[in-house]
Order: sequence, then C-alpha cells, then structure tokens
Amino acid sequence: MSGPGDGSGSLLAGFWYPVCAARELGRRPIARALAGLPLALFRDEAGAPAALVDRCPHRNAPLSLGRREEDGTLACAYHGWRFDRAGACRRVPGLDDPGGAPARSATAHPAMEQDGLVWVFSTPGPMPASRPFRLPNLDDPTYTTVRHARSLSGSLHAAVENALDVPHTAFLHGGLFRTPRRRHTVEVRVRRGADRVEAEYAGEPAPAGLAGRILAPRGGTVEHVDRFVLPCLTQVEYRLGRSRLVVTTAFTPVGEDSLRLFAAVTFRAPLPGWLLVPLLAPVALGVLRQDARILAAQAANVRRFGGERFANTELDVLGPHVGHLLRRAARGEPGELLEVPPTRMEV
Repeated sequence: MSGPGDGSGSLLAGFWYPVCAARELGRRPIARALAGLPLALFRDEAGAPAALVDRCPHRNAPLSLGRREEDGTLACAYHGWRFDRAGACRRVPGLDDPGGAPARSATAHPAMEQDGLVWVFSTPGPMPASRPFRLPNLDDPTYTTVRHARSLSGSLHAAVENALDVPHTAFLHGGLFRTPRRRHTVEVRVRRGADRVEAEYAGEPAPAGLAGRILAPRGGTVEHVDRFVLPCLTQVEYRLGRSRLVVTTAFTPVGEDSLRLFAAVTFRAPLPGWLLVPLLAPVALGVLRQDARILAAQAANVRRFGGERFANTELDVLGPHVGHLLRRAARGEPGELLEVPPTRMEV
C-alpha cells in the first residue's frame, strides 16, 4: 500500500505553525525555517513578534543578521534598509524618501505570540481572522504544565502517527509505558471532521509501566482520547476520576525530513505536581528519546528504499486518516466527515 502521497510533509497554506518559544525571541532577530522557508523573526515597537522571509530585497543578505531598531523596524546588516512587520521598506540610508515600491518590500508572514509560543501563518499577507490552536489548562492552577522542545528526523506524517499510535508503546516503550505482557481488549471509535480526527478508547485500564503507576497508583479504567488537528498537532488525553493528563504536541516542518517538536504536558494527579515532575520527567524524556531514534531510523530506511510503503491493519487506527487529512489540505480541500463503526483491539 502506498504512503500518504504528495502534501504529507509540505507546508500547508492557510495554517498557523509554531516556530519557536516566545522566550527565544528577545531584542535581537533570530533565524528559523518553516518547511524549508527561511524566516527572520523580530519584535516590533509594541513587542509583538513579526516574521519576514529571510532575504533582503536589495542584495539578498539574510535579514536575520540585522538588528531591531528603536522604532521596531528590522535593519539589514548589509546596507541598513529598514523594514516594518508588514515588510514595507521604511528607510534607505542616503535617500530622503525610500518610496513604497513593491520591489523594495520584504515578504511578510503574519505572526503572533500565544501560549508561550511564536506562531507564523503559512500564507504571506495580512493577519488572518483565524487564530492558532489553544493549549489546554495553562491558566488552571490545579494543573501542572511541563514544556519540552527538540528536533526530530522524519516526515510529518510519520511523527504524527508515532505520537498517536497505541500498539508500539508496549514494545518500543515497554516498561516505561504499557507492557507486552499485560494485554487488555478495548473498544475504539474513530470520528473524522473537516480538520481533525480522533480515536476514543473505551474500557482501557490505567496503563501499565512506571508512568501509569505514578499517575494512577490505584489503577482503574481510564477515558482515553487521541486526536490529530491540522496542520501538525497531536493531543493525547487520559482521564481517571479527578486525574487528568493531556499531552499536546506540535510537529513543525523545518526542512525535508526534519521537524521541530513543541510539547506541552499538563496534568492533575493525586500527588502534588511539584513532587511528580522529577519522577515523570525522566520517563517522558526516555519515551521521547526512543521515539526520536526509531523515527530517525525509519526516515533513513525510507530514503534507502526510495520511498514509503505501508501495510495497514485495523490496529492502525489513526494513521490512514491523518494521511487523508494531509492530502486533502494540500489540495485546499476540507477533510471528508466520517464516523467509523466501533472496533476492538488489544492494548
């Protein structure tokens, strides 16, 4: 069976992507890339983030090597041309009036700060009416939030599927999260919308392994929902009584087969968050390292064999639907609505 096809790893038009943590963007501009598109990020006179394509229209120098002026413009390091957040050239040293010629303008992408991240809109032009995906529970004092960012090798489709794939956790992460020795049959219901797909698992016991024992020491049956939201977000949610665990992750394409992961883990548990973070952090980082290694090996093998090839079963609950949404979004089409009849699987 073929892979997700064209568009599974490319930049999708009309979507917000996180490109850096807000704390990374200070008074000096920084360089980032979005699906191979070089960007220069800086803060304007109000302190709001701005994003210009990282090429001065004058002599092609990287704008990220420049500096932010007191008026909030970005000055090119080569000849000092100044650009505002919309890309308009506001000053050319030596000219009384730089004029508004389009050829003198830099290409600007809408940018905004939200939930501790700097988000860039994939389509250049004015600020859109849409807003980025909101990270949950950040303002709720009963939740503890832990953030993590790292680089990954692999395609967007592969990384998203990995984050939402239940069967691999008992093998790749055996002992840390689930185990192949304790299997339970659960019912899975899949619902797909125009921009997202989610799987709800019914009758699932608290996961075996160290993470499950910390978050649910008394065991029990959990409410478990996994979801993908265009263009690049995954969310894994567990509920057990008053305990909650929500892992929201954005996989921002940086280049060909390279991604930047931005994760926010919010949880509420029987024990205080300050006590659990030192116990859970090594487990979570261990899981991430294992996933990063297998994704890198998978990407290398895809290159070695000249492309992807998939063989799906009923256990591959969300991967085919993620590919469907990515392909349709690449064509500018909403996903087709679908509700899959319940199936049963072992976890």
